[in-house]
Amino acid sequence: MSSTNAIVSRAQLRGFRATPQKSRRVVDLVRGQRADLALNMMCFANQPELGKAIYDLISSAVANAKQSNPGLRDASQLWVVEALVDEGFTMKRFRARAQGRGYPINKRSSQITITLSDDRKFRTNAKKATGTETLKSKEGEAK
Repeated sequence: MSSTNAIVSRAQLRGFRATPQKSRRVVDLVRGQRADLALNMMCFANQPELGKAIYDLISSAVANAKQSNPGLRDASQLWVVEALVDEGFTMKRFRARAQGRGYPINKRSSQITITLSDDRKFRTNAKKATGTETLKSKEGEAK
């Protein structure tokens, strides 16, 4: 199927109270999987609260796809083509320590974005930054 006619649906969860590092470990499990398989995997995720949130997020993306494309039968026709975890807001707190000191505590949050498509090889417009491009540009400036 060509990418111009591909079914694409997206769902986003913002401000989820889990660190991005922990969220990425769970989201990496579903990237590239069929949507129904990803839903089953999230039922048994090693971080239950995070697994339930991602389960709800994938379910929402499937519902978005069904709403915009009535011919879509079920989640087995869709693939998780993009799964991103970005850092959300950080609540900064201090822990009281000895001799009037305070140690900082950062309570981080995540923004999780799931994109589903019926075309397994569908690519979004997001470009990946590679380290080689930055190295070449720095070498050119130095000369």
